[in-house]
Amino acid sequence: MTTRLSGVIPPLVTPLTEDGEVDAGSFKRLIDRLIDAGVSGLFVCGSTSEVALLSDRLRDDVVRIAVDAAQGRVPVLAGVIDTGTLRMIDHARRAEKLGAKGIVATPPFYIAPNPAEIIEHYRALAKAVSVPVIAYNIPSATHVGIPMESLDVLAHEGTIGALKDSSGDIMYFRTAIETIGDAGIGILTGSEVFADLALELGATGIVPGIGNVDPYGYVAIQKAAETGDWETARREQERLIKLFEIVTVADLSRIGFTAGALGSFKMALYQLGVIDNPTTCTPMLPLNDEESEIIRQHLVDAGLKPVR
Repeated sequence: MTTRLSGVIPPLVTPLTEDGEVDAGSFKRLIDRLIDAGVSGLFVCGSTSEVALLSDRLRDDVVRIAVDAAQGRVPVLAGVIDTGTLRMIDHARRAEKLGAKGIVATPPFYIAPNPAEIIEHYRALAKAVSVPVIAYNIPSATHVGIPMESLDVLAHEGTIGALKDSSGDIMYFRTAIETIGDAGIGILTGSEVFADLALELGATGIVPGIGNVDPYGYVAIQKAAETGDWETARREQERLIKLFEIVTVADLSRIGFTAGALGSFKMALYQLGVIDNPTTCTPMLPLNDEESEIIRQHLVDAGLKPVR
């Protein structure tokens, strides 16, 4: 990665076999489909990948298989999300050795670090590897966000090569553009539902979870934005917002929101014939038949063609 990170970089699901191993065949089909759709990179071992539930061995399998399947066609970014800096450094070094071209890291979230400690965290990660470090802001999962004052320092001193913001807070994103837009780094939105707006504000790229299911739509938004065709971008965004409703079909009295959301991505990919099994990582429970049928109808309504 020698240029500013940009384009559509989906955070990949981790296809699993029924016994919880990484399904290499399904993973390679997913990666080929995404690259054929025109994505600019692949982000593995992120929240959508169920990284918090994967063992270190499975994390390494994910990175290894993704790098092998990508065959250098697009860069593979690897999440190193964990409770603290030293554990993230271990993940980062292994990911780099396996061929990842960048690492994606949240702040450490067990200790509730202050702004100065967040800066030290990212400096330690950057010192430990020779590939770019992407700062990942997702306070809904980590319970601590990246403060703007920390982001300002890290971007302008060159410690981080990009920001991935999944806060869902459009004011935070707008302020980030104003604060670090002149730093020459990638500024990526993790939002599925305001990708068009983020690009109009100055985002360099999109990291959409539902992009696993419909990468073509987000590539279309990116291309429309590059030509200033905001009407086309808006129409495509509205279609994808309706598709994104699959994350809400699960009965939350029976399974958790994360199980329902990530399970919906995998069920959609299973119904489209991309992956062989919609299994999610233990202890997340599966969707039921009624919920799966609602997802199938959402695919049809979005112009996609289920085969199962």
